[in-house]
Amino acid sequence: MAYPGYGGPQYGGPMPGMPAQGMPMQGMPMQGMPGGPMGGPMPGHMGGPMGGAPPQGGYSAYGGGYPGTYGAPPPAANDPMWSYFTAIAGQDGEIDAEELQRCLTQSGFTGSYSPFSLETCRIMIAMLDRDFTGKMGFTEFKDLFTALNGWKQNFMMFDQDRSGTVEPREMTQAVNAMGYRVSPQALNAIIQRYNKGGRIFFDDYVACCVKLRALTETFRRRDTMHQGSVTFQYDDFILCTMAI
Repeated sequence: MAYPGYGGPQYGGPMPGMPAQGMPMQGMPMQGMPGGPMGGPMPGHMGGPMGGAPPQGGYSAYGGGYPGTYGAPPPAANDPMWSYFTAIAGQDGEIDAEELQRCLTQSGFTGSYSPFSLETCRIMIAMLDRDFTGKMGFTEFKDLFTALNGWKQNFMMFDQDRSGTVEPREMTQAVNAMGYRVSPQALNAIIQRYNKGGRIFFDDYVACCVKLRALTETFRRRDTMHQGSVTFQYDDFILCTMAI
């Protein structure tokens, strides 16, 4: 059932004009991060739906994604992301917010746009961190870059002058293009929350996308009857909203 907040018939479906399947396969440079110059497709098979949830519920198997952890299938030997992940994850086999920020900054993923703040990196991890460890494993790492690649391409569609910002009306169009159907009041609250001097920067745009996806997923998991309404216990509400 499609209703406000779920973004149409398939939440997280591909944005108009974007491929529904994976991005073209390319080599994975060990010194660089997927993404390369601003606007280029990410190597590997991280492309796909517009920053949407992964298939079948939107989350990877509980327990991380690193070999030996609970619920984590071993990665494919030829997966172009695996070697890169192990290089930045360190001995604990997971990535925290500071490691993710360094990884994204050093790789030049944002191109000419400003690097991601530590706070945005924290909520990126929180979006996929179902056991509240503040870290993510290999499966979550790949899911994140699927979303980031889609969000970047969406942002670039509206940032045609490559200023690194979009206007409030363009932000509204971007939210709609991702399939979200929210009220004008909710859109206005989003604009007021994430604009700086009347413009929305790429870092704030991604932070907004992360929160939209995470909160919508939280709501959808509880709306088992697909009626567009759920009942929260107070502590559950605080947990769901404060974790992002």
